[in-house]
Amino acid sequence: MKTLLIYLFLLISSFGFCQQPSKNYDYFVQYNGAQFTKKVKIEQLTNHPLLNKLQKENADFDTNEFTALFDLEKNASVVGNFTDSIAYYQATIPIRNKEKLKAFLTKRNEKKALSDSIAKFEIQDFGTYSMLNSSDQKFTMAWNDSYLVFFELTKKYSDIAPKRDVVVDSVAAPTVTGETYGDPAETTPIEEVQEDVVVDVDPPADAPTSYETSDATTEDDYTNDTYYAAYETQRIAFDSIQKIKQINFTKSLFEKGFIAPSSSKINPTADISSWVNYGGFLTNLSSSFSTLTPLSTYGKYLPMQKGIDTFIKGMNFDFYFDNDNARIEETIEYSKAIADMMGKINDRKINKKIFAYFPEQEPLGYFSYHFNSKALLENMPHMIGEIFSNTVFLNEDFSFVTDLITTLVDEKATATLFDGDISLFLHEVKSKEVKTKTFEYDENYESIEVEKMVTKTIPEFTMIFTATHATFYDKLIDLGVRKKMLLPKNGFYEIVGTNEFGTVYIVKNHDVIVITNLLEQTQPNEGNFKNGIQKSLKQNTISAAFDIQKMADTYLKTEKNNTKDQKYLNAFASKFKTISMESPKKLSDNKVKVDVRLNTVKGDKNIMLQTLDLIDEISQK
Repeated sequence: MKTLLIYLFLLISSFGFCQQPSKNYDYFVQYNGAQFTKKVKIEQLTNHPLLNKLQKENADFDTNEFTALFDLEKNASVVGNFTDSIAYYQATIPIRNKEKLKAFLTKRNEKKALSDSIAKFEIQDFGTYSMLNSSDQKFTMAWNDSYLVFFELTKKYSDIAPKRDVVVDSVAAPTVTGETYGDPAETTPIEEVQEDVVVDVDPPADAPTSYETSDATTEDDYTNDTYYAAYETQRIAFDSIQKIKQINFTKSLFEKGFIAPSSSKINPTADISSWVNYGGFLTNLSSSFSTLTPLSTYGKYLPMQKGIDTFIKGMNFDFYFDNDNARIEETIEYSKAIADMMGKINDRKINKKIFAYFPEQEPLGYFSYHFNSKALLENMPHMIGEIFSNTVFLNEDFSFVTDLITTLVDEKATATLFDGDISLFLHEVKSKEVKTKTFEYDENYESIEVEKMVTKTIPEFTMIFTATHATFYDKLIDLGVRKKMLLPKNGFYEIVGTNEFGTVYIVKNHDVIVITNLLEQTQPNEGNFKNGIQKSLKQNTISAAFDIQKMADTYLKTEKNNTKDQKYLNAFASKFKTISMESPKKLSDNKVKVDVRLNTVKGDKNIMLQTLDLIDEISQK
């Protein structure tokens, strides 16, 4: 009771000085309704046969009621903050009619109250806006003529709960050690241990200072029962205060006229645009880890202690849904210093000799990455210095480390071991007879080694990279031959003991090194595949693609599939063709972009409708 009164006193004292949530959002997600509905009408989605079917099967699922309440041709958003002193989220959805929404929520909550006698709700009208509070939901809802808002303060009492040493007998060590006490959860012990496990938890404010041990009451009884009772009292008080603050914050959004959140970081041309304070997120995550008991001593030496936002400002994810593809455009914003470094690292002119070993036919998938390894090595000390820039290490301290790195590493010479060109190809997946060694037991139950021919599914692959070092790889190959790890063939080498992988070969042709288990790839070719992707490789530091249709066909041929597998794969491959990825070499406004696309087979219908068609097709018996 004493603890509860203290909390209530603090609450009353703070009413006049309530801190408001920061408008410096740490994340912002916006559905651009006007942009999205240019491509596909909401009625086309809500009247799709799949949703009509779900509506018939579930009486509570009514898409027409949903579209009658919410205006999805306008923007909706979810915003929040995790680095400010007040952590929260706020969801904002445009509505069509204030009174219809009130009637819907009243009906819904009355129905819930009939099935749950504990659940209570209250709708309050404040003239220009209304508010709903329910005992079974953590968030607060409020709405005016234009918007419905969900608001919740997300900090929990377990985040700030004091700690003290509490002895817990015979518990599963993996589920207790190092945890902060929260609501006790039922766990299945992995292994009972008979030794005590110590957890740091401070005593509650009203805890007795001494214990009288008797047959009825022991110190262990206090450390468990009394502590949990006090903890629960304080948690309930904290939650009550949070709920009152939450209601006041929500009211403050509407009292002077509600304004929907907006941000210059959001792309209005995307169908869904999002931004996250990535540096703040990682810094916050790093701080959380550093408070864990095992890391408390050394956490201050971890990277990102001062803030990764000194070189990563934020990250955007923009989603586009068109007829012929759905794509995610990821944008990473660096500080100017790091962006300048990344520009130098991405500035790589491809060694054209690699194209001779590109496959003749388009493969199942490929990944090609090209960067300036010399520039990476030259800028590595400064990048490491930025990452470990914190209050523990002084600049003078770290300058010693960076000087040591630059002294030991000859960037120009080291870069010749790997210039920065690497391409990976998955040509085919085939079933092959391969020789393998297994162990069996003879009639005397002794283990013997047996060679057998077995059928295995082998992916045929090629890896190509470039190296301009004059002698290193020639000497390495010569060493492999002398140690009988490599067998010289006609212009290439066989790696001994790789039969289970389809026999792997190595080719060294001047600057180009090829590793493959497809014998045809050991010889240069004049295939047409390279002509189709050369332009992409010149413009992008990363280019990749994966052929969904070919992979589905290959899988069905090489694996034992049941009827359901065939149905799912054929349905998926009939709708979607390839997945591709590109990342341009050039940075714009200190930003690097990555574009990932799911390309459709047909382009006569929006990809959202095609996806619903696919789900409907595979869900049919």
